[in-house]
Amino acid sequence: MMNKLFAPVVAATLCFSINVSYAEEHHSDKKIFSVTDIKSGFHFLQGKGGNILLSEGKDGLLIVDSDYSEMTPALEKTLANYEGGLKYVLNTHWHGDHTQGNQVLGHQAEIVAHDNVYTRLNSRQEVKLFNMVSEPYEAHALPSITFDRSLTLRFNDDTIKALHLPNGHTDGDSIIFFENANIVHMGDHYFNGMFPFVDVGSNGSVRGVAKNIEGMLSKIDDNTIVVPGHGAISNKKELIAFKDMLIGTTNEVETMMENSMTVEAIQNKGLSEQWKAWGNGFLNEKVWISIVHSSLTQDAKQKVKHSSHKH
Repeated sequence: MMNKLFAPVVAATLCFSINVSYAEEHHSDKKIFSVTDIKSGFHFLQGKGGNILLSEGKDGLLIVDSDYSEMTPALEKTLANYEGGLKYVLNTHWHGDHTQGNQVLGHQAEIVAHDNVYTRLNSRQEVKLFNMVSEPYEAHALPSITFDRSLTLRFNDDTIKALHLPNGHTDGDSIIFFENANIVHMGDHYFNGMFPFVDVGSNGSVRGVAKNIEGMLSKIDDNTIVVPGHGAISNKKELIAFKDMLIGTTNEVETMMENSMTVEAIQNKGLSEQWKAWGNGFLNEKVWISIVHSSLTQDAKQKVKHSSHKH
């Protein structure tokens, strides 16, 4: 049944993509960054794309993610307010709203990311939902330091841990811990207060995101400053609410799929009232249902594939 249901997903997704403007629904079009001082040496930058975390100190500057290329002049202007020069750019994953700034910043700083980010930025990629194509990046804009599972960087009197979270938002996501400061940048494993985009085409999985967040919760506490990929600065309590929404909405879609409902029928019926507010941000409910449907379909295919390999 799963395979028969898969075909309408792409069509349904494209129907609703007209309502979506990637990362523009919740950020202004002005090419400036709003800067929030989180704590001594740490600043939260919001531009047009993914949220940026800036560390400044005796070793210079380090940023997590680099926004769209059109935001680079504004980003450089913002960074010029701090001393020491940019030494590192850490990319949480490959999407352009988190990595296009590499194209200029890579001339001056080391770029750090998971192995799969290097692979995807070094080849042509596509995100059908947003009609987005990413051509291969030039050599200087690619990560020069990559890792498989984790990487530790000691910088500005902090121990920074980049930890790969497999098959979550994409197949190359990392969350970045600043251990001494007790700050974590979640990348796009976390869209604060809204339905997220999960890139099933890049081996992402909605259930994978929820599982990865669950595994993360034991590593943070009630005082941890949680920086989402999109949305306002957050905390552990709000991250748990996001995880609960992922699990709750996925379970509802799965139950309807098990009752042989098509993706259109599920979209028409909709989710429980308790999830309505999540559709007021980045993606509306119908697009979210299509992503969950697509993700569950892919998970089922993987399961069949793995069980056939065992036999």
